[in-house]
Amino acid sequence: MEEKEQQGNWKQLVRLIARTKPSKAMLITAILMSLAGTGVSLLIPLFTKNLVDGFSLSNLSWKQLTVFGGVFVLQAVVSGFASFMLNVSGQRIVANLRDRLWKKLLVLPIPYYDSNRTGETISRMTNDTGIVKQLIAENLTSFLSGIISVIGSVIVLFYMDWQMTSVMLGVIPIAALFMVPLGRQMYHISKGLQKETASFTTTLTQVLSEVRLVKSMNAERREYAAGNKWIKSLYQFGVKEAKIQALIAPLIYFVMMMLLVVIVGYGGMRVSSGALSAGELVAFILYLIQIVMPMTQITTFFTQFKKTVGATERIGSILDSPEEDHSVGKPVGEGAKAITIHDLSFGYGNGEPVLTNLDFRVEPGTVTAIVGPSGGGKTTLFSLLERYYEPTGGTIKYGNEAIDSFNLREWRSQFGYVSQESPLIAGTIRENICYGIEHEVDDAELVKAAEMAYAHNFISELPEGYDTEVGERGIKLSGGQRQRIAIARALLRDPKILMLDEATSALDSKSEVVVQEALKNLMAGRTTLVIAHRLSTVVDADQIIFVEKGKLTGSGTHDELLATHPLYREFATQQLRLQVAEVGE
Repeated sequence: MEEKEQQGNWKQLVRLIARTKPSKAMLITAILMSLAGTGVSLLIPLFTKNLVDGFSLSNLSWKQLTVFGGVFVLQAVVSGFASFMLNVSGQRIVANLRDRLWKKLLVLPIPYYDSNRTGETISRMTNDTGIVKQLIAENLTSFLSGIISVIGSVIVLFYMDWQMTSVMLGVIPIAALFMVPLGRQMYHISKGLQKETASFTTTLTQVLSEVRLVKSMNAERREYAAGNKWIKSLYQFGVKEAKIQALIAPLIYFVMMMLLVVIVGYGGMRVSSGALSAGELVAFILYLIQIVMPMTQITTFFTQFKKTVGATERIGSILDSPEEDHSVGKPVGEGAKAITIHDLSFGYGNGEPVLTNLDFRVEPGTVTAIVGPSGGGKTTLFSLLERYYEPTGGTIKYGNEAIDSFNLREWRSQFGYVSQESPLIAGTIRENICYGIEHEVDDAELVKAAEMAYAHNFISELPEGYDTEVGERGIKLSGGQRQRIAIARALLRDPKILMLDEATSALDSKSEVVVQEALKNLMAGRTTLVIAHRLSTVVDADQIIFVEKGKLTGSGTHDELLATHPLYREFATQQLRLQVAEVGE
């Protein structure tokens, strides 16, 4: 059972490496040079044997010394080049692996990120690929040369004196009795260490990305305790790993000493009896070093390989996950078209339905407001329109075509989206406004979009203007400024369909007035869907859709719903009181 699993692990790792399309010519050349370098190193003890057996000052010649020195230099040069080429091959494999993984992460659908924590995904990209890199770029070189050195040395030793070689190899099984269980222990420790590291990375990512929430809630002690738990757990695994390593080093030293005692003792007897020459005994000791020293490297390789198995499984699970396909589908075509939502239903995973049997139509160039109690599925509807999720029932059509028949990339380019907290990337204002635009944006285009978004004036007053850094998540700007940059970004994109999700609800009255004016410029001539709680945002809409608990319970103009829909009337009355209170203040 374990053997089959190990074979599967080898195959999985080889399959993962094959996906990176490594340079076969470079790998083969490196392996051949490694073979050659190790082969040359196997000749050194034989030269030493001849030198010792025939040693005398009269027989010593410059030719012998030159050949002897030349062998050392040749072995060093060939081994160095082999090591370099294997390292370069390993680095290239891992670079390609990271490239594939990064590309994959960007095309994974939103449901993947709903069910996988960001910190763990980051750990796959950084820690796990680092483990694979270490195996290929560092451990593989010493493993290959070590295997060749051990096999070659044993063959030469059997040729020189099979009896003494048999006695020497008899010590190896004794060492294996200790080393194999220790290797298994190291595997389990390494696996646990990787898991704990991923969890710790997740905690760090979550806390540091929301550090303002932590501070505002005085939660430093709570988060310190949570992080300290992972730190202690990592420390405990580190101590366990140190214990195993502390046992391995003395065991290797013990085996080395045992072998040396056996060779010197038994070999000395054979030299005194004339069965073995002094040069052959020296050669035996040198070959012993070439067997024992690589054993450490081979053991390290298998320990690292077991670590890599776990990393390979996790990386493979990401690479094998279903992804969004941006290459298929028909073009959307020119001209604005109606959006028709028919019998639409949706639920996250196997959970309760969020939307049930929605039916309504949005005419091109009109404004449709979607209102209702919180948690009714309004934002989910926007996610379905952008095809972040697939409906569990019903259809969404653009014109006469189902939206899933369009090319995904082209379909999403039809949308401009402004949310309650429009996200900004760490970078300049210019980079944020131009984000996602693939063509070069000239200054005139940029300024025009900013002016229509009522953002140009405040940007011009900043010391660096459009090259001002906004900070992580735009923290250096106010909420109103962030919203206007998001509106400028949407204007520059020139979308056919505009989606506004509570775009002014988090702003103060002064900022809201400016942003509302910017939104009017953005909405002009576009099909617009608005999620809003503010009456001022929805009262002039061409139609209002009222959604409760995922179901459509009313549709019409403001006046029609005011007369026919009790809950909408209550909603409107509350908003009117709120507005009066704000004016009073």
